[in-house]
Amino acid sequence: METSKILIGYAIYLPIAIFLTFYVSKTLFKNSKIYMLDIFKGREEIALATNKLFETGFYLLNLGFALRILEMNVYNNSYQSLIEELSYKIGGFSIYLGIMLFLNLYLFFRGKRKASESQIKKEIITN
Repeated sequence: METSKILIGYAIYLPIAIFLTFYVSKTLFKNSKIYMLDIFKGREEIALATNKLFETGFYLLNLGFALRILEMNVYNNSYQSLIEELSYKIGGFSIYLGIMLFLNLYLFFRGKRKASESQIKKEIITN
């Protein structure tokens, strides 16, 4: 009986974790193209390729983490403990995704700042 509840938990957790990863990744990298184009000074091929590499890394890292924390224990064989375990797992994974999202935003802003600094230095040298 407990095994079937654990399998139900896996059947619920895995699609949610995959969907959350896919949704956050698509949203983040759809909106990050502007930053990449700014960082690479309009060189579209390099900007899009770098953006795609970031996106692939984001998928691998987050799906790997989602699978890594898959283990589920339903101790007292009740649906209440299954729901509590699922909420703990999905909530923890959502927090992790939020942290990863802000880390990526930090990297984009840092890259944009570095690109702006090098542009200013270049203008000072030419003048």
